[in-house]
Amino acid sequence: MRSVNEAENIIFNLAKPLNNQTDIETVDLLTATGRILASPVTSKLDFPHWDNSAMDGYAVIYQDVREASEKKPAVLKLVEDIPAGYQPQSNIQSGQAARIFTGAVMPQGADTVVMQENTRREDNQVFILKAPEAQEFVRHRAAYYQAGAELLPPNIQLNAPEIAVLAAAQCTKLNVFRRVKVAILSTGNELVTPDDNLQPGQIVDSNQYALAALVKQSGGEPLILGIIKDEPEALKQAISKAIANADIVLSSGGVSVGDYDYVKKIIESLGGEIKVNSVAMKPGKPLTVARFPMPNSSIYFGLPGNPVSALVSYWRFVQPVIKKCSSIAEGWQPKFIKAQTNDDLSSNGKRETYIWGKLDLIDGVYQFSAAGGSKSSGNLINLAQTNALAVLEVGKSSVKAGEEVKVLQV
Repeated sequence: MRSVNEAENIIFNLAKPLNNQTDIETVDLLTATGRILASPVTSKLDFPHWDNSAMDGYAVIYQDVREASEKKPAVLKLVEDIPAGYQPQSNIQSGQAARIFTGAVMPQGADTVVMQENTRREDNQVFILKAPEAQEFVRHRAAYYQAGAELLPPNIQLNAPEIAVLAAAQCTKLNVFRRVKVAILSTGNELVTPDDNLQPGQIVDSNQYALAALVKQSGGEPLILGIIKDEPEALKQAISKAIANADIVLSSGGVSVGDYDYVKKIIESLGGEIKVNSVAMKPGKPLTVARFPMPNSSIYFGLPGNPVSALVSYWRFVQPVIKKCSSIAEGWQPKFIKAQTNDDLSSNGKRETYIWGKLDLIDGVYQFSAAGGSKSSGNLINLAQTNALAVLEVGKSSVKAGEEVKVLQV
């Protein structure tokens, strides 16, 4: 049995990023959200595109107003109004000014904007009542970004801020990495689908639905293979299909030591090398991880069949692997923080224990509340709204309410 840290090192080293030559596709900007950028992006535009005003006020020549005050205002002749989206027609001369609005193009000759609160207007004249700083409230062309330079680097996830930048830069076609393909299958003679008529002794397969949702949330593409009976030949065909079509395979059930647990033998018969047999964690001990050889090089996760065990194993090991394989440069690793627990937490101290619950930030302090009810790995009902797992490491049997605990954000 591997320790959690040993298993993590082995598993994360199996994960290899997608190829930046062969695993690329081009997408439209509107469908790029959540994708991983595969190549640097540049723009033909400067930002700002031109010198413009950062304030509603008056475009002036600084030398004309450098000594202005309420007692001795500078008096300038207004020659033009310049709203946003309008191309100025005047060249500002000494003694002149233009009314200008936020975002509008600065007129030729002007180098400073005086905010309107520091002025008084009378007919076609403006009185400057306070001297500005030189070039105040002027946003200069290319001050934020110069055309042709790298706008966004590769290997980042495209979220709302990046989408906004790309839209403003008129970059509407993007090279992104394809999504990591994750095959999902459930094993067990007792399993039925949610729309089946449930008979005594049968169990609804919730794992397939939960894992598919998690894969999507992790940025992967789930390939649903359904329920496979505990029959060696059927399992072998399903696993063979999975490793031929997916980067990562997730099966749930069939990896313990029961008479009908065939998965490990089938993995080996198909050329897979088992890297992890079990992990000293609770829940999630019967975790099997294998690597298949080229040309597919799939990573195989044989997850426990119990719903909570399957999800805890996913959050701890599979989610980081999907993100790393997707070629994101940073942020794929598990995210641990320290939090104050609102409940007494306990374990037997023999295995690293994960207690599911909810993490909130209250008055600047992270607080963890354990899910109510039974902590059985077969009880998925109290798993709803889980966003964190409290971690009790080996040798630590309890954490009292109010004390600090290590928490994995999920």
